[in-house]
Amino acid sequence: MISDADAWPQALARYPGLAGGAVAAVEPLGAGLINRTYRVRSARGDFVLQRVSPIFDPAIHANIDAVTRRLEARGVPTPHLLATLEGRPFVDLGEGGVWRLMTLVPGASFQAVRAPAQARSAAHLVGRFHAAVDGIDHTFVGLRQGVHDLDRHLATLRAALDAAAGHRLEREVRDLGAAILAAPPSLAALPRLAPRVCHGDLKLANVVFAAAEGPGAAEARALVDLDTVGPALLAWELGDAWRSWCNPHGEEREDAAFDLAIYEESVAGYLEGLGRPLGQDERRALVAGVEWISLELAARFAADAVNERYFGWDASRFPGRGEHNLQRARGQLALHRRVLAVRAERAAVLGVKP
Repeated sequence: MISDADAWPQALARYPGLAGGAVAAVEPLGAGLINRTYRVRSARGDFVLQRVSPIFDPAIHANIDAVTRRLEARGVPTPHLLATLEGRPFVDLGEGGVWRLMTLVPGASFQAVRAPAQARSAAHLVGRFHAAVDGIDHTFVGLRQGVHDLDRHLATLRAALDAAAGHRLEREVRDLGAAILAAPPSLAALPRLAPRVCHGDLKLANVVFAAAEGPGAAEARALVDLDTVGPALLAWELGDAWRSWCNPHGEEREDAAFDLAIYEESVAGYLEGLGRPLGQDERRALVAGVEWISLELAARFAADAVNERYFGWDASRFPGRGEHNLQRARGQLALHRRVLAVRAERAAVLGVKP
């Protein structure tokens, strides 16, 4: 595989005005687990360059283009794809990877919510996003199937445990995996509802705020990382947001918390941004969603602690991918238990019975 440093000059050369000396610097941006992201500083301005993970079909760029055009038409700020010299929305360098260039939304991102007001603003933006893309005339293509199929993820975990003999983390993963596999009977039921167009990955780091400090730190400006846009259940969408936003300790800590003040403000902000009330079944589904999502992620991280091939990892903090994913799995299982413990309170905020 060609390294990023060797590949990105080839990718940028395929965009108007970005060949050779036009680029002043390419710097790492953010800490995403899947794509690798860079800030490009050039005579044309600053842009976001991403090496797109091979888990994504390049066809998804048609989805990104359609959704961002719709958002722009409805007055919702968004990054948008830049076209190559050939008029394409991405560059395919073969062994050098698939690359895309997008406009940069200036601002700051955060790994954890600092205050309920910040979550309210982020949720208001998500509500505006959903209202803007409702009814979009686009056939979504290249979508990954079964992303939130809990039974499938539990089966993957079972297979990983079956293959764990001799793995350096075998004992730890077996103990944790058994706890995860025993958890589904405690989940709240999910009402059957039609999917809607969703962002698909609403961790807080995918929300750009106006500034890193001061009032701007509570002013959500745009949603980024749009690989997963497409039809999905609202329960998965907001469940993943709450999993990220309402645990101020971060996804890897075993002293997980679920902050009800952050949750309550985000529910209020979302409804304001959406501009319409949610039905009773939609609200009941939202009670269940964060329970299912937190358990799903615990299973996925635990399986990858053995398989060691999907999630990125921080080599400066962990000796291997498995160790990092094991810690993530522990953190998500701890969060799942905290989420279950406050089901009645969460339901009350949404105005339904637990």
